[in-house]
Amino acid sequence: MADTSRRGVFRTLMGDAAAAPLVATQATAAASRVEAPKWGRGIEGQRKADLGNGTYLNPIIPGDHPDPTILKDGADYYMTFSSFFSYPGIVIWHSTDLVNWTPIGPALQKPLGTIWAVDLCKHGDRYYVYIPANPGNQGWSIYVIWADDIRGPWSDPIDLKISGCIDPGHVVGEDGKRYLFVNGIRKIRLTDDGLATDGEVEPAYSPWHFPDDWITENFAPEGPKLLRHNGWFYLITAVGGTAGPVTGHMVIAARSKSIHGPWEDCPHNPLVRTLSAAEPWWSRGHASIVEGPAGDWWMVYHGYENGFRTLGRQPLLEPIEWTKDGWFRALGGDLSRPMPKPKGGTAGQAGFALSDDFTQNRFGAQWSFHDPATDEMSRVHYDAGALRLDARGSSPVDSAPLTCPVGDRSYQAEITLDLDGKAEGGLLLFYNHKAFVGIGFTPEMMKTWQYAEEQSWQRTPMTTGTVRIRVTNDENVITWHYSHDDGKSWMRHPTRMEVSGLNHNVFGGFISLKVGIYSAGEGSVRLRDFAYRAI
Repeated sequence: MADTSRRGVFRTLMGDAAAAPLVATQATAAASRVEAPKWGRGIEGQRKADLGNGTYLNPIIPGDHPDPTILKDGADYYMTFSSFFSYPGIVIWHSTDLVNWTPIGPALQKPLGTIWAVDLCKHGDRYYVYIPANPGNQGWSIYVIWADDIRGPWSDPIDLKISGCIDPGHVVGEDGKRYLFVNGIRKIRLTDDGLATDGEVEPAYSPWHFPDDWITENFAPEGPKLLRHNGWFYLITAVGGTAGPVTGHMVIAARSKSIHGPWEDCPHNPLVRTLSAAEPWWSRGHASIVEGPAGDWWMVYHGYENGFRTLGRQPLLEPIEWTKDGWFRALGGDLSRPMPKPKGGTAGQAGFALSDDFTQNRFGAQWSFHDPATDEMSRVHYDAGALRLDARGSSPVDSAPLTCPVGDRSYQAEITLDLDGKAEGGLLLFYNHKAFVGIGFTPEMMKTWQYAEEQSWQRTPMTTGTVRIRVTNDENVITWHYSHDDGKSWMRHPTRMEVSGLNHNVFGGFISLKVGIYSAGEGSVRLRDFAYRAI
């Protein structure tokens, strides 16, 4: 008999992931990459998930948006992500259909060092973000910020002094008390206002363990997210390691009638896992589940795009179904094909234009500093259609660049730089200070940056006051051009570069390769007319 259930429809569309063979091989990207999917095209040709015909194709927000935490608030959905060393950080995104998302703005202004997986929640009429941070690399703690309006203003961060913990997940127990679950999987009670602890960290759950011969990075139980549904508490956890082998990361679940346990492992574990390097999404995990606009249910998690780890971990949306025995199953297979959008809701704009004439402050939503000093924003001055960036440091090696995340496999970006004083300015593709490429200009010469160091043999004498620089990223192959007549004529830089290795598995950090602009030396660099388009 044909399976006409919702699950059957999705199996027909996607195939049964459970039947796929486990291929624990790390094939090269060239060998494993399938034909490029056909995404929708939005602003500036940027890819978008909504295909305009009632279906969507992941990712729902292209680019580096890892560790998604999602909140349903009436008819509105809000989501945010780990922001790591980018400041302003913790950008809140909004949707009414779970597929089309636009940024509201950053919730965190004060640098706290690197920010890992946060939790966004609402209790009563107040919004909270619980933040694991490591200020000055002095040790991890969990902080909290709050707001009465999700659009802000947000409070300054409050240190909850939960040392050595990451990945908080907020939940209200059957006793009406508030708790945070953390990596481990452990829990700690909060005060009723959620702004302090009311107890000690204690063990909460011993997670389901995969067979020892599975190819994973490590065990690493983390990312606990909790939901109360039909009298049960459901605990969704990531295990297997965030990166490393593509088959490592996975989603598991457990349930209990009490927040204090005992917890029963889901018989369908793992609910999500990449089974082969041939799949379009690698290292899938770190999930939350959420009710859709029409009452159906969905899972949001992250994954690396096959062959494009440089784009970071991207948010993926997958349908689930509740089973008769009170568990749930994922229905999306390997996410290689378009799927029906959530029913109900209203489609809004997807993303936003990255091109910037610098007449408005777009810090947080678009621009951010990488690993800034506490006074880094004092370098920024808006000046009649330009952004003047005071010089700091001697080169990109010791200066915090201004960065812009991207979500397309191939793109062009260009900008005009005016050099004031003895400043040096340039355009980069920047992962971190150990991994970047780019070209820069002083008043006297052009410099080349590759392997995170200057290639001094390529210094080219060149008088420069104003220069327009273009970078073309064609599936990780980089070409540079520059113009001294405002783009009327262009010169190609003699060196093309390949950047697929500038990713977490090589350099750590869990981040992505971003467009970067630096200002070093003495004086300042004026940024004008930033233009972006996907290709």
